[in-house]
Amino acid sequence: MAAGSAAAAGAAAEVQGSDNMKSSGKIIGIVLIGGGVLLCLAVAIWLVTAAAGGGLTPGGAALGGILALIICAPMVGVGVYLLIQGGREEKTMAQLAQQRKLLDIIKTRGETTVSDLVLELDTSYDQVKDWIYDLVGKGLFSGYVNWEEGTLYSHQASQLRDETRCQQCGGELSLAGKGVVSCPYCGTEHFLS
Repeated sequence: MAAGSAAAAGAAAEVQGSDNMKSSGKIIGIVLIGGGVLLCLAVAIWLVTAAAGGGLTPGGAALGGILALIICAPMVGVGVYLLIQGGREEKTMAQLAQQRKLLDIIKTRGETTVSDLVLELDTSYDQVKDWIYDLVGKGLFSGYVNWEEGTLYSHQASQLRDETRCQQCGGELSLAGKGVVSCPYCGTEHFLS
């Protein structure tokens, strides 16, 4: 259990650190886009005024414009990339925050209904189910759930590993997947971490 708590604490610290990174990634992207556009505009204004005043030949103005684009285009391109990547990271971080909240709710209550989780997390039944399987796969949650009743139970992994009978109906348990043991009689799934 201590290893699971340490993993959960590490995941929480990683998410908090990533929150700062995503904000700075989007900010850097916006700054690069703005800086690239402003630099291009400044060079364009300078080239137009210099060419209009006779201090710059048309060939020199064209060369200056090409050099400005060579400098500004990568700045804007990297800025757009960072902005898009920051948006993707925000979605991922929001999902991780929801999973962390789900795990906290389950661990503190010990028993809860899936419908309560759907309401509290403001998401769909299928999304909660996916998050539960994801948490089991990461080794952060152990317990069992009866999908028909919609009830989720949190248990110590050590207690579940020793069990050969279903908590719900007493039927013989069978392996259903990585970290998942399923009761073939009532459909209750036991999650091992």
